Amino acid sequence: MTGHAAGHDLVACLDAPLRIEPGKRVAVPTGLAIALPPGHEAQVRPRSGLAWKHGVTVLNAPGTIDADYRGEIRVLLINHGDAPFTVAHGDRIAQLVVAEVVPVQFEAARALPEPERTAGPERGDGGFGSTGR
Repeated sequence: MTGHAAGHDLVACLDAPLRIEPGKRVAVPTGLAIALPPGHEAQVRPRSGLAWKHGVTVLNAPGTIDADYRGEIRVLLINHGDAPFTVAHGDRIAQLVVAEVVPVQFEAARALPEPERTAGPERGDGGFGSTGR
Protein backbone atom coordinates (compact mmCIF):
# COMPACT_ATOMS: atom_id res chain seq x y z
CA MET A 1 0.00 0.00 0.00
CA THR A 2 3.00 2.30 0.44
CA GLY A 3 6.21 2.88 -1.49
CA HIS A 4 8.29 1.22 1.23
CA ALA A 5 6.05 -1.80 1.87
CA ALA A 6 7.82 -5.13 1.47
CA GLY A 7 4.63 -7.08 0.81
CA HIS A 8 2.09 -6.82 -1.97
CA ASP A 9 -1.51 -7.23 -0.85
CA LEU A 10 -3.30 -10.40 -1.92
CA VAL A 11 -7.06 -10.03 -2.23
CA ALA A 12 -9.85 -12.59 -2.24
CA CYS A 13 -11.35 -13.37 -5.65
CA LEU A 14 -14.78 -14.79 -4.80
CA ASP A 15 -18.17 -15.19 -6.47
CA ALA A 16 -19.86 -15.13 -3.05
CA PRO A 17 -18.74 -14.32 0.52
CA LEU A 18 -16.88 -17.11 2.29
CA ARG A 19 -17.57 -17.76 5.98
CA ILE A 20 -14.81 -19.23 8.16
CA GLU A 21 -16.09 -20.76 11.38
CA PRO A 22 -13.90 -20.65 14.52
CA GLY A 23 -11.26 -23.37 14.35
CA LYS A 24 -11.84 -24.00 10.63
CA ARG A 25 -9.59 -23.40 7.65
CA VAL A 26 -10.22 -22.56 3.99
CA ALA A 27 -8.22 -22.08 0.80
CA VAL A 28 -9.17 -18.65 -0.53
CA PRO A 29 -8.64 -18.03 -4.25
CA THR A 30 -6.92 -14.82 -5.31
CA GLY A 31 -7.41 -14.94 -9.08
CA LEU A 32 -3.66 -14.32 -9.35
CA ALA A 33 -0.97 -16.43 -11.02
CA ILE A 34 2.65 -15.32 -11.30
CA ALA A 35 5.82 -16.37 -13.11
CA LEU A 36 8.79 -15.80 -10.84
CA PRO A 37 12.29 -15.63 -12.28
CA PRO A 38 14.58 -18.57 -11.54
CA GLY A 39 16.32 -18.23 -8.20
CA HIS A 40 13.34 -16.54 -6.53
CA GLU A 41 10.40 -17.52 -4.36
CA ALA A 42 7.31 -15.77 -3.12
CA GLN A 43 6.15 -16.00 0.49
CA VAL A 44 2.50 -15.69 1.47
CA ARG A 45 2.40 -13.98 4.85
CA PRO A 46 -0.39 -13.02 7.23
CA ARG A 47 -1.80 -9.53 7.56
CA SER A 48 -1.31 -8.31 11.11
CA GLY A 49 -4.67 -6.52 11.21
CA LEU A 50 -6.63 -9.71 10.46
CA ALA A 51 -4.70 -11.61 13.09
CA TRP A 52 -5.01 -8.92 15.76
CA LYS A 53 -8.62 -7.89 15.20
CA HIS A 54 -10.19 -11.22 14.21
CA GLY A 55 -7.76 -14.06 15.00
CA VAL A 56 -7.59 -14.93 11.29
CA THR A 57 -4.16 -15.77 9.90
CA VAL A 58 -2.31 -17.71 7.21
CA LEU A 59 -2.22 -21.35 8.30
CA ASN A 60 1.17 -22.33 6.85
CA ALA A 61 2.88 -18.98 7.31
CA PRO A 62 4.84 -18.27 5.38
CA GLY A 63 3.47 -20.26 2.50
CA THR A 64 6.10 -20.77 -0.19
CA ILE A 65 5.50 -20.34 -3.91
CA ASP A 66 8.33 -21.84 -5.95
CA ALA A 67 9.67 -20.24 -9.13
CA ASP A 68 8.24 -23.04 -11.29
CA TYR A 69 4.67 -22.88 -9.92
CA ARG A 70 2.19 -21.54 -12.46
CA GLY A 71 -1.19 -22.15 -10.86
CA GLU A 72 -3.50 -19.75 -9.08
CA ILE A 73 -2.27 -18.50 -5.72
CA ARG A 74 -4.61 -19.61 -2.95
CA VAL A 75 -4.26 -18.42 0.62
CA LEU A 76 -4.80 -20.94 3.43
CA LEU A 77 -6.61 -19.01 6.15
CA ILE A 78 -7.52 -20.30 9.60
CA ASN A 79 -9.88 -18.68 12.08
CA HIS A 80 -8.35 -18.80 15.57
CA GLY A 81 -10.95 -16.31 16.79
CA ASP A 82 -14.12 -16.92 18.80
CA ALA A 83 -16.58 -15.74 16.14
CA PRO A 84 -17.20 -16.65 12.49
CA PHE A 85 -15.30 -14.46 10.02
CA THR A 86 -16.56 -13.63 6.54
CA VAL A 87 -14.23 -12.98 3.60
CA ALA A 88 -15.73 -10.93 0.76
CA HIS A 89 -14.56 -10.42 -2.81
CA GLY A 90 -11.74 -7.86 -2.85
CA ASP A 91 -10.83 -8.19 0.86
CA ARG A 92 -7.12 -8.01 1.56
CA ILE A 93 -6.34 -11.39 3.07
CA ALA A 94 -2.55 -11.78 3.00
CA GLN A 95 0.63 -10.27 1.64
CA LEU A 96 3.10 -11.59 -0.90
CA VAL A 97 6.85 -11.02 -0.50
CA VAL A 98 9.27 -12.00 -3.29
CA ALA A 99 12.83 -12.93 -2.32
CA GLU A 100 15.95 -14.46 -3.79
CA VAL A 101 16.72 -18.06 -2.89
CA VAL A 102 20.23 -19.12 -1.94
CA PRO A 103 20.89 -22.55 -3.46
CA VAL A 104 22.38 -25.12 -1.10
CA GLN A 105 23.28 -28.79 -1.36
CA PHE A 106 23.11 -31.20 1.54
CA GLU A 107 25.42 -34.15 1.99
CA ALA A 108 24.81 -37.20 4.14
CA ALA A 109 27.21 -37.57 7.06
CA ARG A 110 27.72 -40.38 9.56
CA ALA A 111 28.44 -37.88 12.31
CA LEU A 112 28.17 -34.16 12.75
CA PRO A 113 31.44 -32.27 12.46
CA GLU A 114 32.64 -30.29 15.45
CA PRO A 115 31.22 -26.77 15.13
CA GLU A 116 33.54 -23.88 14.57
CA ARG A 117 33.80 -21.79 17.71
CA THR A 118 32.97 -18.13 17.28
CA ALA A 119 32.79 -15.21 19.64
CA GLY A 120 29.67 -15.11 21.77
CA PRO A 121 27.74 -17.65 23.78
CA GLU A 122 28.41 -21.31 23.07
CA ARG A 123 25.54 -23.02 21.27
CA GLY A 124 24.71 -26.67 21.31
CA ASP A 125 21.78 -28.70 20.12
CA GLY A 126 19.25 -27.56 22.75
CA GLY A 127 16.93 -25.72 20.34
CA PHE A 128 13.35 -24.60 21.08
CA GLY A 129 14.00 -21.84 23.59
CA SER A 130 17.28 -23.15 24.96
CA THR A 131 18.94 -19.71 24.83
CA GLY A 132 16.69 -17.98 27.32
CA ARG A 133 13.22 -16.60 27.85
